[in-house]
Amino acid sequence: MDIMQALPVFMLVFCRITAFFVAAPVFSSRTVPNTFKIGFSGMVAVLIFLVYGTKQTVPTDLTYIVFILREILVGLLMGYVATLMFTAISMAGAFLDIQIGFGMANVLDPMTGASAPVTGNFKYAIATLFFLGMNGHHYLLEAALRSYDWIPITGDVFARIQNGNVSEFLIRAFGQSFMIAFQMAAPIIVALFLTDVALGFLAKTAPQYNIFVIGVPLKVLVGLILLLVFMSSLVYSFQQLFETLFKTLENLLGTVGSRP
Repeated sequence: MDIMQALPVFMLVFCRITAFFVAAPVFSSRTVPNTFKIGFSGMVAVLIFLVYGTKQTVPTDLTYIVFILREILVGLLMGYVATLMFTAISMAGAFLDIQIGFGMANVLDPMTGASAPVTGNFKYAIATLFFLGMNGHHYLLEAALRSYDWIPITGDVFARIQNGNVSEFLIRAFGQSFMIAFQMAAPIIVALFLTDVALGFLAKTAPQYNIFVIGVPLKVLVGLILLLVFMSSLVYSFQQLFETLFKTLENLLGTVGSRP
């Protein structure tokens, strides 16, 4: 295979892998230097090209631009779906912050550079460490590698997008992410709701107490104690979340491409 045939195929692989790392969790963090992202993407692209691309041929006319756009779209879709499942942790923290009273004290998320809830940032950091500890980044790399079995370079991605299968899948994935976030936050939210009910009874039976002065620190104290109590269950929650993440990635590959 000469250089004139190999270079276009390699650039297509490089476009998909780079787009995936731009949007994928952990790899897309602002704390990861851009030079590392590009260099790492190039290294992975070389390995994938040696496995899948040596026997591939692509046209080198103007339709090559369509191939580039398709590969970038596939990489961004994979990274976005993985990040969507990961942001369920931040959504769960936002639900808790509203109930505890931390909603006004948002902080800067170093992963995305955006404003994030305090509890969500705390849970996100723990989830990232747990994700790396269970070699989740290896599974993401494997998903990028296996994507060429499901969605080859010559695959017809735009036809499936036009049919509406991808948009319907993304809507379901977003709903699933929202549901997971609510399930992770539900026990503490229910406990804080019962605290609000108790404060309401206290306001009726003992109106001399200033509920606003008592309620704010009480809800913070109850929320932090419950967060500490349920800390051990976070491992199970994160494990279920990451299993859902990898399953959703597999379903995405099956939706955009064809099962090998």
